[in-house]
Amino acid sequence: MPDFECRLKTFRQMKNMTQEQLATQVGVRRETIMRLEKAQYNPSLKLAVDISRAVEAPIEEIFIFD
Repeated sequence: MPDFECRLKTFRQMKNMTQEQLATQVGVRRETIMRLEKAQYNPSLKLAVDISRAVEAPIEEIFIFD
């Protein structure tokens, strides 16, 4: 499986959003956002798109696979 890097925390903080606020906006639990930010969880395509829209950043800049 390729290495996974998640830059979600950076983009979330640039929008002055808490993990809880983002989680509520995209319909997941705060723990899911926390696991994503630690690169412990690979998001579904739908979740990745929803997050991308919420933080107004391209998916490929938030989630990086090597």
